[in-house]
Amino acid sequence: MQWIIFMLLLFISSMEMLTQNRWKKQAGAGLLENCTGCVLCSEDNGCIACHHRLFLLIRRDGIRQAGMCVHTCPPGYFGVRGLEVNRCTKCRSPSCESCFSRDFCMKCKDKFYLHKGQCFRQCPPSTAAQPGTRECQETCEPGPWSEWSACTHEGRTCGCKWGLETRVREVPGAPREEGAACPALLETRRCRMRKHCPGGEHRWG
Repeated sequence: MQWIIFMLLLFISSMEMLTQNRWKKQAGAGLLENCTGCVLCSEDNGCIACHHRLFLLIRRDGIRQAGMCVHTCPPGYFGVRGLEVNRCTKCRSPSCESCFSRDFCMKCKDKFYLHKGQCFRQCPPSTAAQPGTRECQETCEPGPWSEWSACTHEGRTCGCKWGLETRVREVPGAPREEGAACPALLETRRCRMRKHCPGGEHRWG
């Protein structure tokens, strides 16, 4: 009877050791998978420190967080290099896909337009949406046209049958940004000149 109990205890002990070894192998494999590129790694929180060329990315899920080492930061993050650790820092705006710093966006997600580092569903006043680039481009609101200039041809105001006259308009206020979408600020049209110049000279154009 004692022999049977002894064998039963031995069997139970062997099964426990086998189960523990299997769990350790699985845990070790999972830890190794989550610790690629790590210098320091935690079984619960993943990477704590990365090799100097990599960025530490912290993913949060509720109150839990896990670190991983990446070559480039994913969309919605930007890389910050430091003396001790390089980190992936999240863009402040949830509508930003790529940012230069926490508050300066360089590319917005779909259905948003970029203007001066910020993302908008609708472009601000005095700007126009550019669907191709998903950006808001500055627009111009010019003032009234000037009077038409004198009718001239090659600098002369007489002696030709036809010439050109010009009018202009200006954009008041602050200087325009480079590439701003402006309407025409100068117009020319054909005009009839005086055929005879003072003194009796004349020339046909």
